[in-house]
Amino acid sequence: MKRPHRRRFLHLAASAAALPAVSRIARAQAYPSRPVTIIVGFPVGGGIDIDARLMAQWLSDRIGQPFNVENRTGSGSAVATEAVVRASADGYTLLFATAANALGPALYPNLKYDFIRDTAPVAGVAFVPIVMVVGPSSPLKTVADFVAYAKANPTQATIGTTFAGSPVFMASALFKAMTGLQAPLAQHSSDATGIADLLAGKVQTHFAGAGAVTEDIRGGKLRALGVTTLTRFELLPDVPPIADAVPGYEASSWVGFVAPRGAPAEIVETLNREINAGLIEAKVKARMREIGHVPMPMGAVEFGKFIAAETEKWAKVIRAANIKAE
Repeated sequence: MKRPHRRRFLHLAASAAALPAVSRIARAQAYPSRPVTIIVGFPVGGGIDIDARLMAQWLSDRIGQPFNVENRTGSGSAVATEAVVRASADGYTLLFATAANALGPALYPNLKYDFIRDTAPVAGVAFVPIVMVVGPSSPLKTVADFVAYAKANPTQATIGTTFAGSPVFMASALFKAMTGLQAPLAQHSSDATGIADLLAGKVQTHFAGAGAVTEDIRGGKLRALGVTTLTRFELLPDVPPIADAVPGYEASSWVGFVAPRGAPAEIVETLNREINAGLIEAKVKARMREIGHVPMPMGAVEFGKFIAAETEKWAKVIRAANIKAE
């Protein structure tokens, strides 16, 4: 006579145990039920902003709710990042994170947040190769040529770069450190001004984001000595990695999504799945190629490990070179 009661108890217990899982599934299926804000720490119109808006449109079309981009510039993305870490951890405020977030802890010791502690990795989006270029009439044909020239002419072999603290600047600083060169680093406000100085003979080489120089390289207006990726860059397949001449060298920039710490795991999983689906979609890939970016699909955990490794790597470079943010 007691068996029916036992069966009923076991059934109720099983049902109760299933409730959290059902609740999680329901919450993920309901997300998002209203617009989502993507905060970008860089100006409208640049490559980072283009990637953010490209993914926002993809997510809006795919999920059926608006994903709106909001640009909040300042302090190497610190203004945007602080806004996100202070937001509710409900998946409705996301940061379009960049390599600047990995540089921030070492460059800005008084940040009001700990990026790794206070955010939840969601998904990688793209990596952004940096290219070492010379003018079309330069006698330097390879990275090894430049290193040899710079060692023979330590004060004349100037390396053009962008402002201190930028990923491009870090790429040039790492190159200088790993080659042991004394070559001065000439800072510029943008890739465009740096390339102008290169063509005017004021610097002997220049490091620039791939999007700023790929078309000029293809058109013969610039010559590429190397790319900062460990393997060849698909948009410039004839250009060797700098690592071929400087073993272990790698310094690409990158972008991706993070949420405030504590964002529900099922919402992170939903976003990661939909973002990664976009990164293999032909139109999305084609638009990224136009600006010299390469899709970087990753799982959320993998992206978190990537951010941690980048943060540690660049902190060592910043300390060793005594780099200060402008």
